[in-house]
Amino acid sequence: MGFSGIGIWEILLILIVALLVLGPNRLPGIARTLGKTMRAIKKASADLTTNIAREVELTKNEPPPPKEASNISNSQAPSAANKTNASDQNNQPTNPEGQQPQND
Repeated sequence: MGFSGIGIWEILLILIVALLVLGPNRLPGIARTLGKTMRAIKKASADLTTNIAREVELTKNEPPPPKEASNISNSQAPSAANKTNASDQNNQPTNPEGQQPQND
């Protein structure tokens, strides 16, 4: 078995028929054009395969999109910096009224 299920004798028969139909002058030019076309198709196929593989890898490596907060916008939500600054003033604890205890 030869090329894609076609034996060597079938390929030889096709080449002989092509030589008789096209003639010896046109056959090399047609074979050259056919070779260039096949090369271009193979290159385009390889490029497409490479691009798809690259996109799949990029998609695998991307973090999932962030989940949206439920009905709280960023302007309404208190920031972590504001929480820590209010309770950490001079590293002293605060009483329930929010005032610092006085050291006597």
